[in-house]
Amino acid sequence: MNRPVLTAEKLHPGIREKIATHHAAIVEEVSLAVSSNDVVVVGMRQNPVVKKAKKALEVAGVAYSYLEYGSYFSEWRRRTALKMWTGWPTFPMVFVKGTLVGGNTDLLQLIASGELKRLLG
Repeated sequence: MNRPVLTAEKLHPGIREKIATHHAAIVEEVSLAVSSNDVVVVGMRQNPVVKKAKKALEVAGVAYSYLEYGSYFSEWRRRTALKMWTGWPTFPMVFVKGTLVGGNTDLLQLIASGELKRLLG
């Protein structure tokens, strides 16, 4: 399934570079972490759901890398670039073996079903 994203042909040539490089550094940083770690949690300060996801991984005995970007009051523009990149609308963003598996609720389901352990193999 593909989510609708404007194709390059639907973007004026004068803005293509701007779109392609918009907050590219944060996307590159997350992408590097995702390719270098089995489990990555991307979150933000003051978000209780992010804390729940981290706690669930700790209780399950799963090591993870954590990247934190701002709070409700800061760095929202940079976080928006991550939302645009992944298509995922909320935090945390949880990646397992390079694949976005969703947020806290999705992570809890993977843990409860045993699928997270299978994915980590």
